[in-house]
Amino acid sequence: MLQQSSCCCDSFGFRPCSVASKTKSAFSCYMDLKDKNKLLPFASSLSLKWPQLNRNPVLACRASRGSHVTRVGKDDLPIHGVAEVLVGVLGGGQLGRMLCQAASQMAIKVMVLDPQENCPASKLAYHHMVGSFDDSATVQEFAKRCGVLTVEIEHVDVETLEKLELQGVDCQPKASTIRIIQDKYLQKVHFSQHDIPLPEFMQIDDLEGAKRAGDLFGYPLMIKSKRLAYDGRGNAVAKSEDELSSAVTALGGFDRGLYVEKWAPFVKELAVIVARGRDNSILCYPAVETIHKENICHIVKAPANMSWKIRELATDIASRAVSSLEGAGVFAVELFLTKDDQILLNEVAPRPHNSGHHTIESCYTSQYEQHLRAVVGLPLGDPSMKTPAAIMYNLLGEDEGEPGFHLAHQLIARALCIPGATVHWYDKPEMRKQRKMGHITIVGPSVGNVEKLLDSMLNEESSESQSAVAPRVGIVMGSDSDLPVMKDAAKVLNMFGVPNEVRIVSAHRTPELMYSYALSARERGIQVIIAGAGGAAHLPGMVAALTPLPVIGVPVRASTLDGVDSLLSIVQMPRGVPVATVAVNNATNAGLLAVRMLSVCDADLLSRMSQYQEDTRNEVLTKAEKLQKDGWESYLNP
Repeated sequence: MLQQSSCCCDSFGFRPCSVASKTKSAFSCYMDLKDKNKLLPFASSLSLKWPQLNRNPVLACRASRGSHVTRVGKDDLPIHGVAEVLVGVLGGGQLGRMLCQAASQMAIKVMVLDPQENCPASKLAYHHMVGSFDDSATVQEFAKRCGVLTVEIEHVDVETLEKLELQGVDCQPKASTIRIIQDKYLQKVHFSQHDIPLPEFMQIDDLEGAKRAGDLFGYPLMIKSKRLAYDGRGNAVAKSEDELSSAVTALGGFDRGLYVEKWAPFVKELAVIVARGRDNSILCYPAVETIHKENICHIVKAPANMSWKIRELATDIASRAVSSLEGAGVFAVELFLTKDDQILLNEVAPRPHNSGHHTIESCYTSQYEQHLRAVVGLPLGDPSMKTPAAIMYNLLGEDEGEPGFHLAHQLIARALCIPGATVHWYDKPEMRKQRKMGHITIVGPSVGNVEKLLDSMLNEESSESQSAVAPRVGIVMGSDSDLPVMKDAAKVLNMFGVPNEVRIVSAHRTPELMYSYALSARERGIQVIIAGAGGAAHLPGMVAALTPLPVIGVPVRASTLDGVDSLLSIVQMPRGVPVATVAVNNATNAGLLAVRMLSVCDADLLSRMSQYQEDTRNEVLTKAEKLQKDGWESYLNP
């Protein structure tokens, strides 16, 4: 067989591909991250050039069975695209389906291996091979047709992957990573060796060992299966020593392979999606909060409502955990946040994950696009959020068969009435209770806003409540005596179509109301606060001390000192408590300043502000022209 070579796009940061030996298959070109002496000539700044033989894999009818392939004349068709290589995915469930959707937008072709002819990915994949992803012969046959092999489920035949890697097949992430992840006890051992914080754990081989673990860790005690445990399967809780035996039996006995973890008294479950490139570069998505229903991820809130310090700690732990593994791709790191602000790693998935579904609508690069970028060798995309907040709701089967479909479709119909909602239906042929049938993502200006929209969808509220627009600017004052001045800010905001709210929250008479308003404003979607300031101007300063949002103070003219005391109070706020201000009684300018602040990230508002300036300019020019033409006497006495 002729020796093959391939090259990567160095300008995009691609790592070099190795030269396959003469004994390797024509389909065995693979990427070598370590051998820098095997750099090949630069081929293209836009695509990965794979060997001609590898560009023409055997393609069968849309769904072929195992090694019994029916050729349909596509053998000589080139694989055009940014990566001229077929991406093979072991598994064709909903994750595979969404990988195919992302691939179709990127000019990347994906083929899947799944035992079900009508698996979710089957209708979207470039090719679907029907067969088991844990059958060695089938996986080997499948691998011959792919340029790079990846997974959407970790419960695959890892021994076969290791053999394929020795033959030169490009597996991402590496088989060594899959082996570690498949065994949750081995996961814990691996991460403990890399100083990743974990709940305490130990292996148990018999009832006496379980009792010793109970004595050591206390109760409740979490007992887990080492393998094939996900969505709550393979986990059991013993609340006392008397419950140990029944918990072990529920998990299939000690022959199943069990270990125990010390109970983690967490206050929140978090997750961080981490992308790792072929060059070992790491990018992390914002941490999210996950809420489970019967041990299945039910709701994901993005970003997680926690301090910046905790967010950074979670991101650091997730990044270090993934850095300890081998291979490229997207990894989901599940974490516990304890009541004393510790972050403990729960487990890692070497693939796209339920906790990252929201990224399709909420981030510049979805986790599915990111996984394809990583395994193919393209530059990693921007993982940051392009919307302030998102919430993902898993559509879990509520009933068996047709009644379950009916309930799901009713919910989808309500979701279609929700502003900012997107429905994803996995097209699974059978409905079962608690089965993941789809998901709904809602994006909006704040977590509080999207939570309200989700509640209205689930509670079947009227379309009027569902379409209510959350205010972006809060106008507050200490007394209704300030309203004649502060109404001008509301008029300006209404003119620009900026949703706003007007509230009385006295810093002196109702300090608890002012306190709760300032603390909750951001969560409710408020982006700017305009505060009327009378007398000593306590309200703007106290609000600014309680919220990270920008605060604009409006000095209100009082019966004494003509509002100058308010103005001076605002401009002398202590360091670290910034409050912008405008002229005395000039709430109009406060409204205009709020619009300009919002327009930094709002192209429509920016355009409207430009038009406003143009209109005011033209108004002045018209008056000047009239004055010049008619003279001042006629101008003043029309």
